[in-house]
Parts: sequence; structure tokens; C-alpha cells
Amino acid sequence: MNITVFLASDIFVWVVLPLLIFFARILDVSIGTIRIIFVNRGYKYIAPLLGFFEIIIWLFAARQIMVNMPNFVCFFAYAFGFSAGTFVGIIIEERMSIGKVIVWIITKKDASELVEYFNNSQFHMTSSRACNVEGDVNILYLIAQRNEIGKIIHSVKEYDPGAFYSVEDVRYAKEDINIISHKKRLLHFLRSLRKGK
Repeated sequence: MNITVFLASDIFVWVVLPLLIFFARILDVSIGTIRIIFVNRGYKYIAPLLGFFEIIIWLFAARQIMVNMPNFVCFFAYAFGFSAGTFVGIIIEERMSIGKVIVWIITKKDASELVEYFNNSQFHMTSSRACNVEGDVNILYLIAQRNEIGKIIHSVKEYDPGAFYSVEDVRYAKEDINIISHKKRLLHFLRSLRKGK
């Protein structure tokens, strides 16, 4: 079939073209969602590159809408593609698990065991005593990679099912893993010496 004839056919105008617009919108909105996430995480070199591809794809979709104004199917394809692209972008971001988070934990129980567990698990935890309307509580917070949230929350629930916790994004966090791990090894060595006495 001649390509010019195909482009003018009803199949292309009412089926193929709307599908192209739909998938183009999924792609550009997904990239846009990820680009915004990268901006919020401080990835200043990747975000502009994604923006370049995002706008190229968007221009293709927008041009097709302008050229085919009487085609209402293209309008619906454009709108549905935007919605689907937002959803796909969020799913991709969840799968990528980029960046660091701070996990806040409030528990009424003595938190010394939980603090020791997290410190031994190479998490950097800080704890303090506080009080609320229900009495004394322990507040703990630690910085971790986003993909470690599930493990942390599971440990907290096992320790205290009634504990309150919240997770927040962290844009920047200064950590020196080597110094911390050396300190932990030294503390472990000193404890073993004390137990040996």
C-alpha cells in the first residue's frame, strides 16, 4: 500500500494516529514526572536531559492535535495519554526508589533495643526522650535509602506494633559511612573486651 494513501485512510486517521498520540503522551508525561522527581532530588544534569526528550515528544503530540483539529478521537487520546502517563510515571518512580528518606519513629516502649538493632544494621539512628499528651515517649529518626523503607517499617512493627512512624524525603544528607563503620567496629571491639573481663 502506498504510504500517502495509508496516511489519508480512515484507519490511520481514526485508529493509528490517536494511538500514536496516546502513547506519545504516556511517554512524555512519564518522563516529565520522573524529571520533576530528579529536580527535587537534586540531579541537576539528568533532569535537563529528560526535559529535552520530554518536550520533543510533547511537540509531536501537540502538532498532531493542531493538524487534526476536527478529529475528536485525537483529543480523547491526548487526554487519556496524559492521565495514563501520570500513573505510569508514579509507578516507575516507585520502582526506581531514588534518593534518601528520613524515617521518624515515636514509641512508648524503651527504645534501646531498637536503637541497637538499627545501629548494628548500618543505619544511622538518633534517639531522644520526649513527652506528649499520653506521657513519656522515645523519638527515633534515621536516614536511609528509599528502597530500604520496607525493611525499616517491618522492623519497627515487629518491635512495637503501636509505634507511630512517618517517612519524609531528604534532598541532601552528609554522611561518612567509613567513619561510622570504623566507630562501630571500635565500639564492638571495646564491648567484647569488657565482656571478656
